[in-house]
Amino acid sequence: MLLSSRVRTGYRGSDLRHRLANLASVRPPRHHRRSLHLAPPFLLDDYTPRYQLLSEVEASKKRSLAYAHLRNCNLCPRLCGVNRYETAGMCLIGDDVKVNVIAPHFGEEPCIQGHNGSGSVFFSGCNLRCTFCQNHDIAHQRSGFDLAPEELAQWYIKLQDVGNVHNINLITPEHVVPQVALSILHARDLGLKLPIVYNTSAFDSLASLELMDGLVDIYLPDFKVWSKATSQRLLKADDYASTAAESIKAMHAQVGDLCFTADGIAKKGVLVRHLVMPGKEAEGEQIMKFLAEEISRDIFVNIMEQYRPDAHVGKPKRRIKKDKDAATQGDQEEVKYADINRPVTKDEISVVRKAAEAAGLWRFCDPPKHDGFAI
Repeated sequence: MLLSSRVRTGYRGSDLRHRLANLASVRPPRHHRRSLHLAPPFLLDDYTPRYQLLSEVEASKKRSLAYAHLRNCNLCPRLCGVNRYETAGMCLIGDDVKVNVIAPHFGEEPCIQGHNGSGSVFFSGCNLRCTFCQNHDIAHQRSGFDLAPEELAQWYIKLQDVGNVHNINLITPEHVVPQVALSILHARDLGLKLPIVYNTSAFDSLASLELMDGLVDIYLPDFKVWSKATSQRLLKADDYASTAAESIKAMHAQVGDLCFTADGIAKKGVLVRHLVMPGKEAEGEQIMKFLAEEISRDIFVNIMEQYRPDAHVGKPKRRIKKDKDAATQGDQEEVKYADINRPVTKDEISVVRKAAEAAGLWRFCDPPKHDGFAI
């Protein structure tokens, strides 16, 4: 005689289902590896630009400080000390800013430019003299048109209302920080509501970053080279590396790691760029180690590979008449900065990337592995 299934198992149907459910509930959980940049704690529900949160008293103090710095310019590490209302220092810019281009820009990182572009303001002049400058026609020359801070603020509003851009991107502002601060405060009164991007070489003084604290939402610094010798030779600033290190620390203390809203657009934080240079991959390794150990392992990094010989690199060296007479017709003409007169190799880029990963960095500006937006 066959027994019923209820008798064979010794459990009623409802009891069996209950025990099976309990067994399923105690299965060990699966471990998911965090692989997205757009994930907690880097995801924001909404965002209000920091300058919107300033009180009128705080805004008034910043205006007064900006005017004082213009009268005794000490806001970049050059410390020229000139009265910008009367003359210019090394940057060649006075009390007004000189702007080369104002337009929506689509050459930035995907999280900065988005779909509508970044509202970029390219300032003429610079407080560095990079021999390889990729924008030397703008940075090394006083080309463009002059704008007072109030006029500059009106351009921010046009970029917002007409250009429908995602942010206001201030490119090479280190030498015009007082004017930039005044323009942001004026634009706030005119109705600006976009995040401010401070796109810098990182050759900033701590005093200038203090003035910009509360006005900037995203810091976008370059960290170019590490050694003092390279800084002096290629940037004409032997204290560049130490200055950049302290500046990026101060930037991160203000706004933290890069955060996004759900549309993949960055709203707040620090994004560090490093342009890999020919033969300078060891310096890139040191920079990655510094970022991981001294700033944050969650810092967002763009390891760039688009270096090309430009500006003074590859230009013929000057020869005195005696040398010209001695040179034979078949001699190859010597060029300036011959050691960096070539593109970077894939191996050099790979060395820097591997060093970054070995140091614990993981948030990189890589092309997306899908057809969607790069986040």
